[in-house]
Amino acid sequence: MSNFRFLTAGESHGKGLTTVVEGVPAGMALDEDWIAADLVRRQGGYGRGKRQQIEKDRAEITSGVRHGLTIGSPIALWLENKDHNNANWRVRMAVEPVDQEVERVTLLRPGHADLAGTQKYGLDDVRQILERSSARETAARVAAGAVARAVLREIGIEVHSHTVAIGDVVAKPVDGSGKVDWDAIERSPVRVADPEAERHMIAAIDGAKEALDSLGGIFEVRASGVPIGLGAHVQWDRRLDARIAAAILGINAVKGVEIGPAFENAQKPGSEVHDALLPADEWQERKWERPTNRAGGIEAGMSNGEDIVVRGALKPISTIPRRLPTADLLTGEAATAFYERSDACVVPAAGVIGEAVLCIVLADAALEKFGGDHIDEFKHNAAAYVETVGPREPRE
Repeated sequence: MSNFRFLTAGESHGKGLTTVVEGVPAGMALDEDWIAADLVRRQGGYGRGKRQQIEKDRAEITSGVRHGLTIGSPIALWLENKDHNNANWRVRMAVEPVDQEVERVTLLRPGHADLAGTQKYGLDDVRQILERSSARETAARVAAGAVARAVLREIGIEVHSHTVAIGDVVAKPVDGSGKVDWDAIERSPVRVADPEAERHMIAAIDGAKEALDSLGGIFEVRASGVPIGLGAHVQWDRRLDARIAAAILGINAVKGVEIGPAFENAQKPGSEVHDALLPADEWQERKWERPTNRAGGIEAGMSNGEDIVVRGALKPISTIPRRLPTADLLTGEAATAFYERSDACVVPAAGVIGEAVLCIVLADAALEKFGGDHIDEFKHNAAAYVETVGPREPRE
């Protein structure tokens, strides 16, 4: 069983989203403002659509916290869908039976869950599928990720993200030393530190809008302060990189993941890929240092003390104003795809979602490694372990 786990429920135009988080130690500071900060970041980014102007996401904590501190029980979060207040959606997404005709959605959208979902569940209306498969659900994941971020904060782990590419526009690599100006990235509408790339990315998004199209790209998430030894090599499903990859691929429209420069590494000889270890007299900030981090902070399924670096490749989102050729769900006859408002580009926001899911995986792995029912116990166990890291003297 996971040490940090969560479930989400809710549909895109339903009443709201529910998140239940379990495994957080007692005594940890947590409030709604902390969670709201990440929810606001998820809604930003150049290329977002009108839905983000309607929803002003804020998660209400309804259980698991008392007087600003966690109490060790499940934490329940509620995010209202303000768009549901529209009378149209109250009828279309009513929980109870309605006494009027509700138009079915039958025009399948290529790239979406529409075809596979209706066939799998035996449905004659795409609405039941598209409402849950919508990326609106990621707001609930970001809320859970903010709770996980609070756990990691207690042991000095920080998680950030930035945009690597939008369409064919690629930003200059961030400083490999780890001294990244994250504040500058947060001020950028496309979340890059490269002003020239920012201008070209914005122009590319504007071009996609004019063409009634969408753009994908690549985002990168980095975790610093991660101790050696999270995850395990002993079983495939305990490997930290496998857990991270599953979480990143679970983000809507993500089709590829790499840990460190994995695809570039695949084209090089081993002598140019593996990160050498520096001798003790060259260590500066911590025990066991390396001059490079081509492993992306993970070796053999375990964190190795370097920054964890993970990238997600996001396909262009499937809902586009240019209606693609398709077929009707009921008749199979030729048609053009159904369209409901959408974003032109979500890569900057996807980085924030990537942060959330990486926080969740790392919080789970840290609680697995260090345990503790109270946050002080968790922190004590982590600190005691870190003191053991270093050269091993022979045992008698």
